[in-house]
Amino acid sequence: MLTAPARSSLSTTGFALLAGLLVGAVTNVLQGVLPDALQAISNSGSVWSAAAFAAGALARVPGRVAVLAGTATEVGAVVGYYAYAELLRDGMGDLTYPLFWLALALVAGPLFGTAGAWWRTGTGWRRTAGPALLGGVFGMDALWYQVVLAYHGDAIGYGVVAVLIPLVLGRNLRDRVVGLGTTVVLSVLAVLALWGLSRLPVLVTGQAQQRTVTWTTRAPVGSRTMNGDLLASAIRWSRSSVALSTTTTYAP
Repeated sequence: MLTAPARSSLSTTGFALLAGLLVGAVTNVLQGVLPDALQAISNSGSVWSAAAFAAGALARVPGRVAVLAGTATEVGAVVGYYAYAELLRDGMGDLTYPLFWLALALVAGPLFGTAGAWWRTGTGWRRTAGPALLGGVFGMDALWYQVVLAYHGDAIGYGVVAVLIPLVLGRNLRDRVVGLGTTVVLSVLAVLALWGLSRLPVLVTGQAQQRTVTWTTRAPVGSRTMNGDLLASAIRWSRSSVALSTTTTYAP
């Protein structure tokens, strides 16, 4: 017989999983219908992190429930995204990218679920750290788009969101100022970590570190394409598919 807290935890996790499935499927749909200028909205892991943050905030209590809610949301998003690709588009390809994003979900889910709960009910530094963590991942995207990908318009959009998160979610002037400063620091640290990770030869799965490939986002024909290193393209917080000359994208 389940206790009341156990039933509440189970129901919260189940709801978060369903919400994640929906987020993932909608993300895939949007990549096929949004204009090129708005593709970044549906092509970045920071949006999924925001969903996990929201799940943790709704769970309210930091700890196991928030961790489960955030993780369920992120895992659901991965499953929903690739299930839609497999069932309603041209297939999800091999398991490399689903497993890669699933591994990230198991890290980001607990982190941003906890961050959401910290913002909702936390006190002291936790109340400031929650929004700063979320702002930091958007700030990381802004720096990556600006410095690495040279998509200046997208970088500005992510940068604006990164700044607004601590300013809007802060409860007082001190929270906003400290949160904004922390967001900037976390953004820089995160993009440096991402850049360093992209240079590790051991993660290039048997390919040369500097091997150049062409990747294209799962968007309609005519969308942006660019060249980049295999791993750098894979881990740029974009669910982009690495496309060699014989590989097709999921776009209809």
